[in-house]
Amino acid sequence: MVNVRALLCDGPSSLPDEERMQFTTSLTEKIKHRFGAGYEHFVHQGEFTTVDGEEVAVFRWTARTAIAE
Repeated sequence: MVNVRALLCDGPSSLPDEERMQFTTSLTEKIKHRFGAGYEHFVHQGEFTTVDGEEVAVFRWTARTAIAE
């Protein structure tokens, strides 16, 4: 299992920069990031960028869902 660095783009502007760099094991599965009272959903659409000299996968925001109670 390989960890891939992923950059979470778009979504709520209040999502801190330090939470936008994540690790994932799959480029085909969405990242569901818990934030506040819900989850932010991000998907990879083939885009990559360079951060600190390293190529990272760009995951773009698609939706927010509430935490089920």
